[in-house]
Amino acid sequence: MRTKLDTYDVVVVGGGIAGALAACASSRRGARTLLVERYGYLGGALTSCGVGPMMTFHCGREQIIRGLPGELIGRLEAKGLSPGHIADSTGYTYSVTPFDAEGMKQELEIMVLEAKGELLYGALVCAVEASDGTVTSLSVATKGGILEVRGSMYVDATGDADIASRANLPCVEPGELQPATMNFKMTGVDIGAIKSFVLANPGDFTDLKGRTELLGEAKRLSVCGFLGAVREAHAEGSFGVRRDDILFFETNTPGEVIVNTSRIPVRDPLDPEDLTRLAVEGRRQVREISAFLVERIPGFAASRLLASASDIGIRNSRQIDGLHTLNADDILSSARMGDAIAHSAYPIDIHSASGGGTDSRFLPDGCYYDIPYRALLARGSRNLIAAGRCISASFQAQAAVRVSPTAGATGQAAGVAAAIAAGSKKPVADIDIKALRAALREQGAWLADR
Repeated sequence: MRTKLDTYDVVVVGGGIAGALAACASSRRGARTLLVERYGYLGGALTSCGVGPMMTFHCGREQIIRGLPGELIGRLEAKGLSPGHIADSTGYTYSVTPFDAEGMKQELEIMVLEAKGELLYGALVCAVEASDGTVTSLSVATKGGILEVRGSMYVDATGDADIASRANLPCVEPGELQPATMNFKMTGVDIGAIKSFVLANPGDFTDLKGRTELLGEAKRLSVCGFLGAVREAHAEGSFGVRRDDILFFETNTPGEVIVNTSRIPVRDPLDPEDLTRLAVEGRRQVREISAFLVERIPGFAASRLLASASDIGIRNSRQIDGLHTLNADDILSSARMGDAIAHSAYPIDIHSASGGGTDSRFLPDGCYYDIPYRALLARGSRNLIAAGRCISASFQAQAAVRVSPTAGATGQAAGVAAAIAAGSKKPVADIDIKALRAALREQGAWLADR
């Protein structure tokens, strides 16, 4: 087995939605691209952590996240693997996008391979060689030993800024941490019974604000509520999960739901011992919550636990310290950036680590914010671009931009930028922003005129 791989134009590390679309975007620009992924499949949190649906691609009725993330959903929809973008019947945001998790694995892989991207599965970066802001090589642990991987440009889509940190680029350790979640799927759920209960008890579902018509508009059901049942169980001492409500989303398969209700306080999201604790406690909470659903929640009496997630869901951890750090004011004031490479309208969404609630701060209806290219660049970086939830953002702003459609959009931008930088042999901070934005539009992205 070779211990040294060929030199690539672009090396992407992390095959979640950000990394997979970065590799696809870079390859479509003609750059020879390698995608390094620790698992044997793509999709990251969407396929390993049971995250779903994707939310949100929209601002009002306007789809503002298009490009490769939009293409991905269109391809899934054409194959019957997603109902497409539908109304969010929790009332929290504009739209949700359910999907089939196995279909997501397959389609992301197909997109990368169709673009002539190359894959390296079962590969975990264990060391980085770098000097003066330039990454020169990666050491990758595989079943066959340590491989040396070299590229002209690199994309850090690890979620935890692993490559940037090991390259000694400036990073920010989280001062505050959102709780972790172990998602799980239930099957055999009576969706009609749930809808009837919501209609009869609208006060139990406060995010809806009385808009029960959303239940009829949504092709798949999303629910956040059952406040009375949770409150009663807490008072009895029969439900120990730190949560005020029950949150679940119907998948592409009717009668199958993803339950996103567990809450486990995180001590250190990068510590393997803490990650082990989180996984064990997560599965314990899955047992408790699934039993509670069957015993106490209408529509779940005949349901059964289908699967818990393969991995614990982490909402925030280490991030790069970028040329621009997005902050809450950028989000809530719909700040306009001349180097915008994506837009999003998802609100600030902070799950309480100590209590049962969620701290949400919403933009005015119909408003969206910009994500600047500078937020993808660690200070001093010459050939590394970040994508996904580890881009430069404050705790509050990261709680808005961490979601999968936005991560996919930053991934596409990082891939295109890396390909342009590799072709021009310029440092990543010196590429032409107008050319980058034009190239993103060529790949179908929607960018507002500046």
